[in-house]
Amino acid sequence: MTTSEWAGIRYFKPYEFDSPDAPGSGTAMQYVFVQMLDAARMHCGFPFVIHSGIRTEAHNAALVGAGAVADSAHLRGWAADIGAGTSAMKFSILSVAFMYGVPRIGIGRTFIHLDLDKTLPQHVQWLY
Repeated sequence: MTTSEWAGIRYFKPYEFDSPDAPGSGTAMQYVFVQMLDAARMHCGFPFVIHSGIRTEAHNAALVGAGAVADSAHLRGWAADIGAGTSAMKFSILSVAFMYGVPRIGIGRTFIHLDLDKTLPQHVQWLY
């Protein structure tokens, strides 16, 4: 994403999406995806804490087997894991995700994975 694109994002900063092993990598997120997250956050009315945004190949490889997959949408900036510590937060995030037509959703114990990667299977949901 360009600096001017980030200027139009209200609730997030690029560093929130950084891979832990690559400071500044959050700028590689897909603009359309971050725009959707920004709108979803507004609708939910509570902060979205990003647990995982963009991932480097090395960071993703370290997570494979612990819930991550080798061809993760995180590698291409099309996915984010959003902290959701309560069932009410999960319900709100999921409701908005369905409203925005998010085609790939993962539900974890403490987070919700939202994903717009069109290169992966569509209209799917999974549990971690």
